[in-house]
Amino acid sequence: MRCIRTILAEWSKVKNISLTLDEFEVRLNLAVPDTSYDIYISSGGPGSPLETEHSAWEKEYFKWLQSIEDWNSQPEGFPKKHVFFICHSFQLACRHYAIGNVCKRRSTAFGVFPIHMLEEGRNEPVFEGLRDPFYSVDSRDYQVIAPNHTRLREMGGHILAIEKNRPHVPFERAVMAVRFNDYFLGTQFHPEADAEGMRMYLLREDKKKTVIENHGEAKWQSMVEQLKDPEKIMWTYQHVLPNFLNHAMEEWVEVR
Repeated sequence: MRCIRTILAEWSKVKNISLTLDEFEVRLNLAVPDTSYDIYISSGGPGSPLETEHSAWEKEYFKWLQSIEDWNSQPEGFPKKHVFFICHSFQLACRHYAIGNVCKRRSTAFGVFPIHMLEEGRNEPVFEGLRDPFYSVDSRDYQVIAPNHTRLREMGGHILAIEKNRPHVPFERAVMAVRFNDYFLGTQFHPEADAEGMRMYLLREDKKKTVIENHGEAKWQSMVEQLKDPEKIMWTYQHVLPNFLNHAMEEWVEVR
């Protein structure tokens, strides 16, 4: 949340836009926004994206999501409402729209990893300026695999990126980013993560232990070193969410 707030503050300053930011605690307070906002960012976890199905807060969450869909589907619904789903929210959206199998991983994924674009990702405005692969923070016990391409095409969506190809590992690669439709986009990774916050996490004993147990000490050391590289996670931090905001703002300008 600190990173998201910082990105929004930096972006509004650069664009010279007076930004109104409200936060809604969906899980604890069943609080969801109305349709008066221009942009929505749905944050990450923690928690399981499977065990809360049909819970009170999920019902409110998906009711809100339907209200945004309804707004965008109306000819008079301008400007359109853009939504960005991050990690846990991404998994919920994938489950809700039945575009893939949301399931538990064999082991926790935590650290800095390469993200590989598919063809649609190379043409995605929100990914403009990124390299292939690009690097981001991955922190999850769950994954989205076995994508339903037919369902995605029906929605007007497509897969933008997948996790690293590892031919020696007999597991399907997870989906890492999806454009659900013209206005909804989500990532399994954390585009808002910055080097400062990630360094604090990697130095925590529990996180360090998780990375070493799953990937080895050399990998943990490499992740710490990568945080100093401005072309790794800070490049992603400086591009993905700002690009998303820019893309949404283009429509405001056209309408207003």
